[in-house]
Amino acid sequence: MADSPIDYDDVQGTILRGYRVNLARHFIFSIADAAQARRTIAALLDGSDGLPSITTARHIHPKPPCFLNLSFTAPGLSALGVNAADLATFDQAFQRGAADPLSVAAVGDVGDSAPAHWLGNLGQATEDRQVHALLSLWVSESEEVLEATSAKLRRAFSAGWRELYAHDGVALPGNRVHFGYRDNIAQPDVDGAPPRKHEYEPDPLNSVKTGEFLLGYENENGGIYQVQPPQLSTNGSYAAFRILEQDVALFDTILSQGAASSGLSTEMVAAKMCGRWRNGNPLVLSPDEAGPVLPDASLNRFHYVDAQPEQDDTLGLKCPIGAHIRRNNPRDEGVVGTSARHHRIVRRAMPYGSEYDPAAPATERRGLVGYFINANLRNQFEFLMQQWNDDDTFVKSAVGPAGPEAGNATLNISGQDVFLGINDPAVSSFTLPGVGAKGSGNTKLQHFSRSVITRGGVYCFFPSITGLRYLANLG
Repeated sequence: MADSPIDYDDVQGTILRGYRVNLARHFIFSIADAAQARRTIAALLDGSDGLPSITTARHIHPKPPCFLNLSFTAPGLSALGVNAADLATFDQAFQRGAADPLSVAAVGDVGDSAPAHWLGNLGQATEDRQVHALLSLWVSESEEVLEATSAKLRRAFSAGWRELYAHDGVALPGNRVHFGYRDNIAQPDVDGAPPRKHEYEPDPLNSVKTGEFLLGYENENGGIYQVQPPQLSTNGSYAAFRILEQDVALFDTILSQGAASSGLSTEMVAAKMCGRWRNGNPLVLSPDEAGPVLPDASLNRFHYVDAQPEQDDTLGLKCPIGAHIRRNNPRDEGVVGTSARHHRIVRRAMPYGSEYDPAAPATERRGLVGYFINANLRNQFEFLMQQWNDDDTFVKSAVGPAGPEAGNATLNISGQDVFLGINDPAVSSFTLPGVGAKGSGNTKLQHFSRSVITRGGVYCFFPSITGLRYLANLG
């Protein structure tokens, strides 16, 4: 059945829109006085007291100087007055939180990535330092606007709230991440979402039901994610907020070692590990060289399985089955369980830290910070991390048009995702598939370390505008 139209004025903007900005600041708060906190929420909804108002998914023209969104943890909702019986209806992962041992085990936040090492003591909750809310400010380009708006927000939040931590994001030239790849190419096409500014050609493989990203709509299973009370049960969504530190020097070493052991160029190794060349072109469409940047309409329109031998990549000979983009969106590849559309996420992240210069490698922290948004943290975010990024047994047995003598998909993947996996050097492995029965043509890159470390995590809930008004009026 068709979903009812989305009321964009009731949805917080970051869920359905990418803001295309150069600066961001994410504030993390604890609630000290619930009544005062509720008054602050009301002021943000109305844009009163000189504050910017919460940004919705409605298109704004001309583009405003800043965007603002607000989310809460389970303890935060409780602090505002949501009762325990209602909270028990929320996503189980959300209820336990990002620093809970079950969550940590699911997403691989162990070792240096463990909550004990998170910035701002985010993983070490105490009575007066429990994470209750995240307020994210995105600014188009002006540092003056960032600082002036931050000062207004901090004044407003000085009563009833306690600021625990703040983390900035700064876009890199060319919309790149610190590892050099062009970013923000592959996002799911959410049914009913506002059209993108640069709309890609529609791709049936990339179309996902509204209910995978918004509560109150049909999801890919034919059900509807709902919570209590009803005011919080439509047009809201969950997110995993993540601070991910990237060790660029280590990653460059991994590429160099991979090139030496495989005979490929470092750029080819980088493309194989990601599934795209650093300019964004997918390997399936440009298997031999990066070439000129493909049109936007082509960058995210491709598949892996085809009856035509020249188009087929069942065995991962073009894009390795263990490549980052293939693990996180297998498209039409055969995988254990349900299809890729059941586990998609919307990513709203941007770099932080200065650009890495190999000639003068400054020792500072740099990486990615932002949200991984979905309507079910356990079935989407945690599933991706645990089942597809940290496990290599999710691929179904499959042979290509050339038959079993050319190989089998299950034998052409090993180890964990190079970017998001735990990657203990004692056992880490990445397979470069080759032609040959029983994996005989494969090359394995081994013994590399983890180059992306978790430096902070929060499971949060973005209420709808209706939901925020409900929270502001509690008590």
